[in-house]
Amino acid sequence: MTAKNLSKRDQKHIWHPLTQHKTHPNTLGIVRAKGAILYDENGKEYIDGIASWYTCMYGHCNDFILEKVQKQMSRLDQVVFSGFTHEPAIGLSEELIKILPRNQEKLFFSDNGSTAVEIGIKMALQYHFNKGDKRKVLLAFEEGFHGDTFGAMSVSGLSVYNGPFEDFFIDVERIPVPTKDNIERILASLEIRIGKQDIAGFIYEPLVQGAAAMKIHDAEGLDRILELLQQNEVLTIADEVMTGFGKTGTFFASDQLTTPPDIICLSKALTAGLMPMAITSCSSKVYSAFYSNEITKGLFHGHTYTANPLACTAALAGIELLCSEEIQNNIQRIIKSHEDFGQQIKTHRLVASIRQCGTIFALDLNVQTERYGNLRDRLFQYFMDKGVFLRPLGNTIYILAPYVILDEQLEKVYSTIKSALDSI
Repeated sequence: MTAKNLSKRDQKHIWHPLTQHKTHPNTLGIVRAKGAILYDENGKEYIDGIASWYTCMYGHCNDFILEKVQKQMSRLDQVVFSGFTHEPAIGLSEELIKILPRNQEKLFFSDNGSTAVEIGIKMALQYHFNKGDKRKVLLAFEEGFHGDTFGAMSVSGLSVYNGPFEDFFIDVERIPVPTKDNIERILASLEIRIGKQDIAGFIYEPLVQGAAAMKIHDAEGLDRILELLQQNEVLTIADEVMTGFGKTGTFFASDQLTTPPDIICLSKALTAGLMPMAITSCSSKVYSAFYSNEITKGLFHGHTYTANPLACTAALAGIELLCSEEIQNNIQRIIKSHEDFGQQIKTHRLVASIRQCGTIFALDLNVQTERYGNLRDRLFQYFMDKGVFLRPLGNTIYILAPYVILDEQLEKVYSTIKSALDSI
């Protein structure tokens, strides 16, 4: 079947994510993509300013990754990972451990960011259960987002997504993100709360809260929180699904902290956007609590496509690109370009604030709008009409482009944002 009338055919059977179809019935058919460009069914081009939800960081249909995966397809496409293993998974484990924070030792494969978080939560809860210490409470940041499955929703703080399900959540308590002004109050409160010895783990997005509109918090304050919790046997879970693989300027946001997490959740750019896969890594301390002659102390969690050989191959190729001089230079180029744009745009009459962490850039408008309100929709459509794909979150406009984006493409993203603000 040829790719014709995609938008119209879509409406018959498909239910899209994060969509109220009564008020937003239309979708846009995308027929191909290359580098930082998407091509729609009508032949129009769009610069992918958010790397398709932060996944295609080395560009769409990257030839280097495609060639590696195509070769793997002819050797081994899929095999059960319970009782079997294969070279792509082993090779990936060897290369990923080299760039993960120094304390990470073991990798547990799954399918997506939410399941990586589910596994991290289960690791934390079962860790204490296996040690005879039935801690049931989890800590999380206010306005955090960790996914849409039940455990991940439980530790997320954005009620726009969670409202109908909150009565069914696991036991979670929230703390503010650290700033230089509030860190002493947070630590004092935690000192008292930890005394109950019922907190199993703390899950957090290190440095940047993605779904909370790229809110950036204090690294020094986060370090002090992590140190206090680890001293009191609370497992720390870094959700690096969004921040991982170079976006914050280092391989992982946790690299910018003194205290490494006990557990790390990875997905999105892990496989360079080519295939779905996730990994939950952990320290030997965590793994040792499951290593036992008692079968019930094992982590009995599994997915049909766990460690799919093709996805592992894509991830291996992605790591090779991430570590290359070319991509590292591109990351620095984008960081510098964002800094220059920030200096230009911060004095605009409609800009309330700007912020940047590595290749992540965000600005807040000094006008109020709902997360999926009318102004947000108008901005989104304006960007699309100009050939730029950005997804504002309420009054926040952010950029997280592929590392291969060209200077002229990045400049078009900037100029389109500025013209949008001028037109409001």
